[in-house]
Amino acid sequence: MIVDSVLTNAKAYIDNELKNCSIAIDNAKIFKVSTETHMPKSDEKINLKNFLVFPGLIDSHVHLRDEEKSYKEDFYTGTAAAAAGGFTTVLDMPNNRPTTLTVELLRNRMNLAQNRILVNVGFYSEFPNDLGEVPQIIRQGAVAFKLFMAHQIGGLNIDNDGLIKEALMKIKDLDSILAVHAEDKDLLMKNEQKLKNQNRADLNAFFQAHSEEVENIAIERMLKLNKEIGAHIHFCHLTTKIGLDQIIEAKKSGLRITCEVTPNHLFLTQNDSNYYGSLIIMMPPLRSKINVAALMKAIKSNQVDTLGSDHAPHTKKEKIGINVWDVKVGLPGLETTLPLLLTMVNEHQISIGDIVRLLSENPAKIFKLSNIGYIKKGKNADLTVIDLKKKYKIDVSKFHSKAKFSPYNGWEVKGKPVKTFVNGSLIMDEQKIIAKMGSGSILRRN
Repeated sequence: MIVDSVLTNAKAYIDNELKNCSIAIDNAKIFKVSTETHMPKSDEKINLKNFLVFPGLIDSHVHLRDEEKSYKEDFYTGTAAAAAGGFTTVLDMPNNRPTTLTVELLRNRMNLAQNRILVNVGFYSEFPNDLGEVPQIIRQGAVAFKLFMAHQIGGLNIDNDGLIKEALMKIKDLDSILAVHAEDKDLLMKNEQKLKNQNRADLNAFFQAHSEEVENIAIERMLKLNKEIGAHIHFCHLTTKIGLDQIIEAKKSGLRITCEVTPNHLFLTQNDSNYYGSLIIMMPPLRSKINVAALMKAIKSNQVDTLGSDHAPHTKKEKIGINVWDVKVGLPGLETTLPLLLTMVNEHQISIGDIVRLLSENPAKIFKLSNIGYIKKGKNADLTVIDLKKKYKIDVSKFHSKAKFSPYNGWEVKGKPVKTFVNGSLIMDEQKIIAKMGSGSILRRN
């Protein structure tokens, strides 16, 4: 038999350890993992030069924009950024324009993406106006639903506990998952109005409006509403020690709760606003060193389930302003996440296994993406190849994303994605995109 390709001289992360091996690929699947002498004949051989090989990385929190926000990012540039950053799969959030919240809007978004994407893409949906439409949205392929608690987005009234409980029942009955942006709308609006009445529009006003209490109250509310229902809730971009403690206790009680942390909330603190200004405005905001330390401790003790970049591209103009209430929230993150984390590996703060667990294995399990997340025979040939020793400085001018800004610009990092394989095809090679638009696939939750 002749297979499509064989990758030789790999140091692959398999079954919780690094193994020197070769990987045979055929029909977009991993055909065999063994020594080079046991490899079948192939149409192509690629020497990986003893670089690390991870199961293709999954970013489960990405805003690809496109449609009416394509001036910020589109499906091609967003997935090019993903491939360059070492990600083979991304999950796209629904707060687009138009908001993804019906079967038709989800189908349209999938159809638009199909011929433009370079990596695999799954799609979230907001809740529709009629919760009776939830099963059809799941059948159309939504990987999860999103509930944004800070402002009204989507069809579900976030002020109505009864409707939220009804939505949670739907999630449980249909074995889906609810991803939650936990910030309490009422307290947030009250804080904002008080500060605006004082003519406050500075950076500290934003931090005060989006206080730790705003996040903690929202987490407490969702856990309480879900206590008797037991739906699977995935808390996005967790930032506070108190919120983390609540989630850990909920997990101990047996509830199906998972949580995510972003690199931004590990590498930056509120104090960094003195240097970076409005560039680092995001929701939830950056926190104190005490909270950062708590998040890091939770990552090392396996109490955090996933890392997500919360890739949120904007124009540079939208990120700079004297009035903080006018600044768009969020940062691009697809091209900085892995280098930052690999630097932590080199500094012995986290392990290679932590990265694979948080960015491959756990996201695949949580979102039921059964054909990815591991290097095993029969799995999709999604692979991230890494030069762990490569030192360089992050340079925003070289980003594939349209959003060419970052607080990490000029940071020296150690560790770089050098090749990205998606469904057996080489998409990125030495930071160059070599595949055609449409090389990626639309993913659906199993």
